[in-house]
Amino acid sequence: MDAMTLPTFDDVLAAAARIAPHAHVTPVLRSRTLDALAGCELHFKCEPLQRAGAFKFRGACNAVWSLAPEDAARGVVTHSSGNHGAALALAASTRGIPCHVVVPEGAVAAKLAAIQAYGAILHRCAPSIAAREETAARVQLETGATFVHPYTDPRVIAGQGTAAMELLNATGGLDVLATPVGGGGLASGCALSLAALAPDCELLLAEPAGAADTARSLAAGRLELDFVPDTICDGLRGTLGAPDFAILGAHGARVAVVEDARTIEAMRLLWTRLKLLVEPSSAIAFAAVLAQRERLAGKRVGVLLTGGNVDLDAIAESFASASRAA
Repeated sequence: MDAMTLPTFDDVLAAAARIAPHAHVTPVLRSRTLDALAGCELHFKCEPLQRAGAFKFRGACNAVWSLAPEDAARGVVTHSSGNHGAALALAASTRGIPCHVVVPEGAVAAKLAAIQAYGAILHRCAPSIAAREETAARVQLETGATFVHPYTDPRVIAGQGTAAMELLNATGGLDVLATPVGGGGLASGCALSLAALAPDCELLLAEPAGAADTARSLAAGRLELDFVPDTICDGLRGTLGAPDFAILGAHGARVAVVEDARTIEAMRLLWTRLKLLVEPSSAIAFAAVLAQRERLAGKRVGVLLTGGNVDLDAIAESFASASRAA
């Protein structure tokens, strides 16, 4: 499968078989208290308990184990603010191959530490998408490594789709599936699984107000990516990928734009009620559900909690700021 090929549900099924020896089947949690708050029946898919602490391991693992032996030997390279880089580094270690990760200045320290702990070679660059791509291209040229894009690589999209497939199988069906959207790899993978397994299930995409390019792009019918991200959701600052836009547009996904203050409130609820450590980029999916209480009343709603790699010092200040603003 080349980079221009849109994945299909058959690719999701193949990914599920490929990653099965390496990835966790994460639990689905319930909470009567949160059901009452949201006014619907909630099923939380707990990807913070995935290897490397986020759903990203699914796509990274599928990409690594899809490589032919001669390509794998030269390693893999990517650019990432954290979770994808850590996931690719860990996936590469399961196959014993080199991993290079281009990281922007200002990335979350806890996530950079995780990338290094999994054995990746770090390459730092300026905090812009252009700088990331230029540096990754240089590293790829120098090493011969295979580039694994965080959210447009079809192998990554297919791997991410396995999370939704597991959730649907565990619950027996849903009316709505809520998931965060940044670059769109997880969202488009979920769309593939829903189209095949639950075509009547609504896909609700939760996007930060300070990085709402998916909402603008789907509304306009074309990619609109000219913006500077401003959100606490560091994992959702990437621009929507072209293949992801194509898949999401075909699926008719609905986007909920969420202010950071509401995301912090939802995160606090998940920490205190579900007893699960989630990061802002994960909690936003629950925030989107809470914001649509009347529309979702009585429905069976899956919430994809995507990761739990948290900078605890920064989050403490975020909680304090949210309390002062309330």
